[in-house]
Amino acid sequence: MCLIHSFAGGFKHQPEEIGRLSKKADDLIKRSFDDVDSSKLVDYQTHVAGLGTGTNGTFVNPKMRPWRNPFHRAKLKIYLSAGGVADEGRADDQMISRLVRLVGNIEGHGKYNLLAFDKNYHRDGSANLEKTEFYVPNNYVFDLVAAHPDLFEPVISINPYRLNALKDLAEGAQRGARMVKWLPNAMGIDPSDERCDPFYEKMRELNLVLLSHGGEEKAVEAEEDQKLGNPLLLRRALDHGVKVIIAHCAGLGHNPNLDDPDRKLVSNFELFLRLMGAKKYEGLLFADISAMTQYNRAGYPLRTILEREDLHDRLVNGSDYPLPAINFLIRTGALEKAGYISTEERGCLNEIYHYNPLLFDFVLKRSLKLPGTTKRLPAKIFMRNAGLAA
Repeated sequence: MCLIHSFAGGFKHQPEEIGRLSKKADDLIKRSFDDVDSSKLVDYQTHVAGLGTGTNGTFVNPKMRPWRNPFHRAKLKIYLSAGGVADEGRADDQMISRLVRLVGNIEGHGKYNLLAFDKNYHRDGSANLEKTEFYVPNNYVFDLVAAHPDLFEPVISINPYRLNALKDLAEGAQRGARMVKWLPNAMGIDPSDERCDPFYEKMRELNLVLLSHGGEEKAVEAEEDQKLGNPLLLRRALDHGVKVIIAHCAGLGHNPNLDDPDRKLVSNFELFLRLMGAKKYEGLLFADISAMTQYNRAGYPLRTILEREDLHDRLVNGSDYPLPAINFLIRTGALEKAGYISTEERGCLNEIYHYNPLLFDFVLKRSLKLPGTTKRLPAKIFMRNAGLAA
């Protein structure tokens, strides 16, 4: 387990001990909040999960539980370690307790959008449990928001192929949800499928925002499913007038260029930029910067979002928690070497990580600068975007 903790978790301090930070680290945190209105601060993408150890309806794919599937089992252990789980028998309680403590110990924490996560479905409306990596019911998210209304806001997840999808959309909106989470690669959703049209029409009627993963998804094994992360497939939702947030700026992997008769492979990030450049999607298309500081997106995609000020009005922040707590994904040494952060900032950020990886994620993004310049991401990216308001 020591090896697992070296990849994720392995925190040296508790969130409540944040007062023990060095003065330099504390000053860096204060500078990060200087021009941010905490009443408008929002994290658009925060995951919660569970093993089903309670009565909340969560579960993970059974292939992830036994060590006879070492890759999947190790991956689960890394996620659990990142989420602060020490006892799998109490995993669900420990995971949400850890998240509540992390958020609650950030001064001026704002609100965190807590994501439900639907199953993979066949086109006939039946659940495809074999391809369902994990499941977080909408009701569980609503229960957590009701218990902690000062910390969280609900984001429902509804696969458009499931039975009663339109009814569930209306119910979720009535209960206060303003966003719907999709991960097409994992959920088996083709966003360009005409069978999604009634779903899009209902979303538009209810003024719901679609938060959809864009680009490659590392948790998905089948190559044919990666094609569902092509950002261009989301044109259908946009053409129905649905507001869309593309997660991670689709900053990973390649997909066919659907505008090219030869369907040549192009980076998903380039396809994302093409969509953002379409005038007709202004006011409809947005993106979040979650996971952009990870080692596999910290090259051209990260440099571009720092440099392209014309995109900033349409970018929002998301932590994609618990991923910031998986320390091998965000490599501060590489970020320093590339010129995104200074040596002193790296030391302070590493210190903050061991107290609060959620706070670490925020302060890191606020500290980033375009290498060779003083250009940083503006404070407005970290506050509620008026263009996404109901």
